Amino acid sequence: MTRIERDVVVIGAGACGLTAATRLKASGASVAVLEARDRVGGRLWTDESSGALLELGGQWVSPDQTALRRALDELGLATFSRYREGDSIYVGPDGTAARFTGDIFPASRETQAEIERMITELDGLTAELDPDRPWAHPRAHELDGITWRAFLEQLSDDDEARANVAMFTAEAMLTKPSSAFSALQSLLMAASAGSFSHLVDADFILDKRVVGGLQQLPLRLAEALGDDVLLSRPVRRIAWSDEAVTVDADGELTVVARRVVLAVPPNLYDRIDYVPALPLRRHVLHQHLSLGLVIKIHAVYDEPFWRADGLSGTAFSPYLPVHEAYDNSNHGDPRGILVGFASDTRADLLLAMGPEERKAAILDALALYYGERAQHPAIYVESDWGSEEWTRGAYAASFDMGGLERFGADLRTPVGPIHWASSDLAGAGYQHVDGAIRMGHWVAEQVQAALSPTPA
Repeated sequence: MTRIERDVVVIGAGACGLTAATRLKASGASVAVLEARDRVGGRLWTDESSGALLELGGQWVSPDQTALRRALDELGLATFSRYREGDSIYVGPDGTAARFTGDIFPASRETQAEIERMITELDGLTAELDPDRPWAHPRAHELDGITWRAFLEQLSDDDEARANVAMFTAEAMLTKPSSAFSALQSLLMAASAGSFSHLVDADFILDKRVVGGLQQLPLRLAEALGDDVLLSRPVRRIAWSDEAVTVDADGELTVVARRVVLAVPPNLYDRIDYVPALPLRRHVLHQHLSLGLVIKIHAVYDEPFWRADGLSGTAFSPYLPVHEAYDNSNHGDPRGILVGFASDTRADLLLAMGPEERKAAILDALALYYGERAQHPAIYVESDWGSEEWTRGAYAASFDMGGLERFGADLRTPVGPIHWASSDLAGAGYQHVDGAIRMGHWVAEQVQAALSPTPA
């Protein structure tokens, strides 16, 4: 059994954990980062094993993500704009593909007007919400007690307008059915991005990517930490008192430290044995958090053929198995790459199929968006984060009904020497890499304060 001593042990070598460890080390604290996987990055994973550079996890950089953009600048990582020239595609309830420009889908004039009205009303409500304290909103109890679906039904009687507005937080972001989470949780998602309009605007929320892939960010942070990052070390037990923690990991490794930071998704907290047990309220809090489900589809073609047809590659439909898709071609690569997403109950249906049947259903959806050539990718890869042992869902944890108002204020509260931090717990930048970095800086400040001696 190898035993090491540090001031702080960080569990999880994703963007949050590595940001916290880097800042703590710079302050003079000794750190160890324990990572269950055999790689760093967590939910950031840039893979080239298929013959093309594919972003299997997080990848987007938007203008509001100031913490992420600052980190990229500090690490010397360049960005490039997502291709967006030409028409977008929308498939409506009749199964017909229609071209459009702008943010509002080409439905009837009445439905378009209703979508715009709903977005304006949701923008006003979102502006009242503090993303760091959504439970403090005067209507928090009401908004956390009604599902997003039921809230939208109160807001409009236009089925198509509701389906499209629901898609931007349910399918596209929280990756759960709109009946599975509250209106308050949905408005938090919008507030964390600055407005509901930002979620609707693909040119804003999906603005840029990193040349060479976003996983370079954690890779460079880990490189600077050197031997302080230990891979293939899943943590099994944390023994704690007010003064210290003893963390046991696979590989016969024990780390004794003054503080521990859990920088992993909340659904993984209860895979660790705590001695003594965590307070009952903390256990109950964990039981009310869960991740959604999404399949991310990568289809690589010899060329971006849709551009010659005057298409941007952007496509949406709340009625197809693949509810959104984009041109995801790489910087400097002449090949064309489409990335698509199938979440919540769509993913349920697709994952119940065999691999070939699922691929055929997905390519049929892409062909409805882009034409018959979409049926024949040179490379086809699905990334399903629900099957990842050390993630088990996507993209971030959200509360069940009533949980955000009931437990939200306790999400980031330490238990003795145990601190919690991840993009799942962020306000601004919630569920994005920006939120992970913000939480990494925040928890480092909390731990630094706890390590500092109290003035006499």
